Amino acid sequence: MEPSRTFVIGDIHGAFRALQQCFERAEFDNDNDMLICLGDVCDSWPEVDKVIDKLLGVKTFVLIEGNHDQWALDWFISGTAQSIWTNQGGDATITSYKEKEIPAAHIEFLQSALPYFVSGNKLFVHGGIIPGIPLEKQDRGIFAWDRSLISSAMILKDSGRERNLTGYDEVYIGHTPTLKYGEKVPVKACEIYMMDTGAGWPDGVLTIMDTNAKETYKSDIMSRIYKGIKGRD
Repeated sequence: MEPSRTFVIGDIHGAFRALQQCFERAEFDNDNDMLICLGDVCDSWPEVDKVIDKLLGVKTFVLIEGNHDQWALDWFISGTAQSIWTNQGGDATITSYKEKEIPAAHIEFLQSALPYFVSGNKLFVHGGIIPGIPLEKQDRGIFAWDRSLISSAMILKDSGRERNLTGYDEVYIGHTPTLKYGEKVPVKACEIYMMDTGAGWPDGVLTIMDTNAKETYKSDIMSRIYKGIKGRD
């Protein structure tokens, strides 16, 4: 059975309360709608465990691997917390699990993440890609970390010379917060939709989008949701 609606959501970063707001405002149906998560479900806010439990309840779900998810998975498995991770929000993930045992289902959840996802002629990826090179020949690190694609797209947008860069009709990415460009809403440049609206930071929000209708639903600002909790600088 085909899902009723298909949604894409930007970087959640442990913001369970924001995720709940997005689901409620979009009237998301766990059983009948599809959700594609662009990665970075972990870090920044201390409710990562609740976020993963919530996403495990979505019947038709795709997780794209984010760089923060890679770091968190390393800690899940090894128990070693690297400072490069804890200094960038990883301490919140550790707090969310406190001293309880990490559920096997949560480890399997992160292990199931895909480097990218293609549906029709729409591409979903966390960071970006290198245009002109087949996806199967690109390094997995590119998909999780690249920012050159959105940089090129924004240069073209700002100069009024937008064109298709990738050959896909639509590309949805996370990783690069739209706060960088002064926005708390998804930003479209060329065929690329930037879906990370800064949920990892106190002045950002979390956004979910219906990929067909292009309707968006956002949470409250993080500093209001997590009042008294520091979050990332």
